[in-house]
Amino acid sequence: MTQRYQPASPFYDEMQLSDGTWREHYHAYGQWLEAADQAAIRRKREEAELLFHRVGITFNVYGDDDGADRLIPFDSVPRIIPAHEWQYLDRGIRQRVQALNAFLHDIYHQQHILKAGVIPTEQVMINDQYQPCMQGITLHRQIYAHIVGVDMVRNHDGDYYVLEDNLRTPSGVSYMLENRKMMMRLYPELFVSQRIAPVERYPSHLLQTLRESTPANDPVVVVLTPGRFNSAYFEHSFLAQQMGVELVESADLYVKEGVVLMRTTEGPCKVDVIYRRVDDAFLDPLAFRPDSFLGVPGLLSVYRAGNVVLANAIGTGVADDKSIYPYVPDMIRFYLQEDPILNNVPTWQCRRPDELSWVLANLSQLVVKEVHGAGGYGMLIGPVASQAELAAFRERILATPHNYIAQHTLALSTCPTFVEQGLAPRHIDLRPFALSGEEIRLVPGGLTRVALTAGSLVVNSSQGGGTKDTWVLEEDA
Repeated sequence: MTQRYQPASPFYDEMQLSDGTWREHYHAYGQWLEAADQAAIRRKREEAELLFHRVGITFNVYGDDDGADRLIPFDSVPRIIPAHEWQYLDRGIRQRVQALNAFLHDIYHQQHILKAGVIPTEQVMINDQYQPCMQGITLHRQIYAHIVGVDMVRNHDGDYYVLEDNLRTPSGVSYMLENRKMMMRLYPELFVSQRIAPVERYPSHLLQTLRESTPANDPVVVVLTPGRFNSAYFEHSFLAQQMGVELVESADLYVKEGVVLMRTTEGPCKVDVIYRRVDDAFLDPLAFRPDSFLGVPGLLSVYRAGNVVLANAIGTGVADDKSIYPYVPDMIRFYLQEDPILNNVPTWQCRRPDELSWVLANLSQLVVKEVHGAGGYGMLIGPVASQAELAAFRERILATPHNYIAQHTLALSTCPTFVEQGLAPRHIDLRPFALSGEEIRLVPGGLTRVALTAGSLVVNSSQGGGTKDTWVLEEDA
């Protein structure tokens, strides 16, 4: 299999060098793979699919006519990261998350960064994700984003770039954990022969982070889900079960005498921390959308009074808006007085007339995204778009230029992936998860997503992408 594997030039391949030899950190796995029986691997892939269905590791696609749950395809070739590389990523992610939390505290208080002219005031104050109701509210430890997913890609030059920050309700960590469990079950011999950093501590780290988000003693923590028809419902129930806390829906909670109470078989129970997987607009029908059945009436008043913690905080979305993303390196310099460790992807903002003109003149070479878009929707990949698609998207940009940013098309790195013909290169990204409490905690690695269609750069599960286990190799003692 490895002899027939051909990396796709000019992309950086995670396993092989340009001369066909293995990268050092893939050497042990490559030797195992070279001796492996392809038929046995195929059988184990089928076993993995059956087990994932049995456990219920599925997701829904909004707007899908049949409404059926789908299985996220799992690929059993791991993405391997050497220890020194992870140490670099770990430092950069911690720095970035620290700056983002400082930014959120600042814009809802003194707004020093706006007064200094580092970020245009209007890009924050009229942003759809900015929540005026949060102005002046001081949160415990000044943490707004307790859970952050940082999407990263590696370009053809071998360097990592941050593609976007996910601060609202970042998802995918359950697949990271289940992928590891599946690999250990199917290929235990690989974990005996290599020092692979564990990821199973994530649920305990998450619970500890949530408990540290409040000054309350022995706090009661719950996970608030929109319900089983949400695309990430499996993850909500999985994390609640792993942490040993209650999974609740809006009907399970109510507000009385300035606190949030949970209905239980033993009577009302005060709730101190809500790990919410419900968007801001649906959290409280008395404060936001009055037609919401997913939230808790009066929740905002309890939150503003400091009698309950929401993780992540209301209003964090302004920091992961794609129009704010270009300023994160400036945030790092402004708040931390440090140079950014991780690079952003060079980005053009269509709200600026000079940058808009350049984007329109070079549309066929760029990726254009909606500033509030997610899941691979509402975007244009210029190099693979038809002339009709380019013309239609040009009109959309001209109609609302403030709604779009543009970036160069990155040559996402490839990783060997099992397809029907055997091993083939497929493009990947990486989403590490950072938890902010008394300290910032990361488990080594994250969720590696893979574009299963040959040549595709879109890794999102809603667009047909799959996932891989991510191995961070520990240094030898």
